[in-house]
Amino acid sequence: MKQINIFKHVAGVALLGLLCSCNDFLDETPKSTISPENYLTEESQLAAYANGLYADILPSHGNWSYGTFGTDQHTDNQAYMNYDNKYIPGQWKTIQSQKADDDPYRFKFIYSCNYFLENVMPRYTAKQISGSDANIRHYIGEMYFLRAYEYFKRYQMFGDFPIVRNTLPDQMDPLVEASKRSPRNEVARFIISDLDSAIVLMESNPDKAKTRINKESALLLKSRVALFEGTWLKYFKNTAFVPNGPGWPGKEKDYNANYQYPTGDIDSEINYFLTLAMEASQEVADATVLVENTGLVQQAATEPANPYMDMFSAVDMSSYSEVLLWRPYSKGLGQVHCVVVGAQFGDYGVGVTRGMVDGFLMANGLPIYAAGSGYKGDETITDVRKERDSRLTIFLKEPGQKNILIEAVEGDHAVPVEPVPNILTGDAAKGYATGYALRKGGSFDQAQCVNGENYTGSITFRASEALLNYMEACYEKNGNLDAKAQSYWRALRERAHVDPDYNKTIAATVMSEEAKNDWGAYSAGQLIDPTLYNIRRERRCELMAEALRYMDLCRWRSMDQMIATPYHIEGIKIWGEMQNWYKDETTGESLLVYGMDNPKANVSAPSLSKYYRPYEKLSNSIAKDGYRWAMAHYLKPINIQHLDITTGSGDVSSSPIYQNPYWPTAANQGALQ
Repeated sequence: MKQINIFKHVAGVALLGLLCSCNDFLDETPKSTISPENYLTEESQLAAYANGLYADILPSHGNWSYGTFGTDQHTDNQAYMNYDNKYIPGQWKTIQSQKADDDPYRFKFIYSCNYFLENVMPRYTAKQISGSDANIRHYIGEMYFLRAYEYFKRYQMFGDFPIVRNTLPDQMDPLVEASKRSPRNEVARFIISDLDSAIVLMESNPDKAKTRINKESALLLKSRVALFEGTWLKYFKNTAFVPNGPGWPGKEKDYNANYQYPTGDIDSEINYFLTLAMEASQEVADATVLVENTGLVQQAATEPANPYMDMFSAVDMSSYSEVLLWRPYSKGLGQVHCVVVGAQFGDYGVGVTRGMVDGFLMANGLPIYAAGSGYKGDETITDVRKERDSRLTIFLKEPGQKNILIEAVEGDHAVPVEPVPNILTGDAAKGYATGYALRKGGSFDQAQCVNGENYTGSITFRASEALLNYMEACYEKNGNLDAKAQSYWRALRERAHVDPDYNKTIAATVMSEEAKNDWGAYSAGQLIDPTLYNIRRERRCELMAEALRYMDLCRWRSMDQMIATPYHIEGIKIWGEMQNWYKDETTGESLLVYGMDNPKANVSAPSLSKYYRPYEKLSNSIAKDGYRWAMAHYLKPINIQHLDITTGSGDVSSSPIYQNPYWPTAANQGALQ
């Protein structure tokens, strides 16, 4: 394979993969006998091509994991059994090269989208595609959406990124030219432009089942992208992480040396993106009907179900009003996952942190530390759940709860009654990383508990995010909440069975208390104001375990405080009443072993904290002193190979590609700061 092939993804291979794919949302198998030159000339072929990219680009449940519900692991919300190197300065290192499919700086699926648009758009203009015009327009819109989504992933990782609209020849000069990185805000504008095209072309829920990408999903993604860039520019202003900021590496390249913001300056650019976020999110939010939340966990087959809880584990999600797009699974077709089995145990080793649990309000709207809150303490998980925000009550598992209400012959991985959390095993399939575990995505149906054969749906976009996006963008832009933002906030709190008077919460908020367990209490190393914090808290609680937390923490610049001060990931209060759960049934002796120099230690010592610290059990753990941060870690480093092969001389400084801030240009080295 030629080294200069940084963008090229051979059309025949890409097309073959798409034609042979049956791993798509609609379970349709495209024709596989049509030659490439005659392909993409009829409506069904456009649909099949798009289907082949759904699973490659959009998030969905993977097997042998907690699926999308586990994506927030390695944040202050959720923790895995093992620590993450990015929180140990010096351990995250630059890489010389990776396999193409493992390299995050890749263009494989961007190429696939470009191939489609490059071939279809001229044919559509010339009326050379047969079929329903509305459907053809919709499938073209889907491809604009998919390219936007794939670009959004790369832009979150790298910031500045090449904008490649067309397929490229396998030749050095055009590939090197195309490798020039556009400023991050220009990439965001490009993504939004693609989404605008998708919004114009696509219909609302064309298949009624909401399993095809649709206009509402594009609007929601547009609001997400715009909010991301608006807040990133705001909180990284005057740093090397924004165009023209001091030390911005893009300035060293002649093609970016004279860059100017389209709106004139960074403040106007921030305002531009926040305005777009408000406009796009409002269009979705105003049409949203929130799913009912009874506030209860069904514990008998005769009890009424909780629609809000069931929304996350339904086999058919089409009837849930706030689900905009979802992926169905099919046991018969072999399209399955392990989420339900994971939720029967400890969520495949992805535990909820003490910080996440403590962040939920009481049902009366007060923080747990406030006078008169009624907080029962955390000696047991039962106490933790009492009189809290219902989103914690229904999703945080408690020993003794029923996990199965519908019995079936199959489902040998069912755990009918929730046991004491097993924090003493290293088995990620059944262990509890923190002692706290979620039932979000779990099912009461034993038939779903066949290992590796769960077929509940996976939510891709949920409309309640639009309410949260509007609230945040409004406050970030104007410094206050307009009537619409206030109404959205009250609606979310009422649905959560929390006192809708958010001003009561704001008045009782003590930021020094919140800072103990919520990274989002900070931006750029400084505590934020209580109103903005509670907007972020609402987002944290509503979107818990929905794969958006790390994105939020990065755009808020919420890890600076850990550069100087470590943060300790904690779980249940093991050194309290709950230590009595872990005793030998025969002798009554404690099974808990501690002492950092004891190789048999299975819990952290009480001298460190009353709370279980999963990464601080042994002295040889490099995370034993807590999590730290480095500024460079807000973006990924670019593999050195990409710098090398575009130089023509071996001098990486002559490459049109520049390394991200504070990352070195040599392999196997940690961040510079």
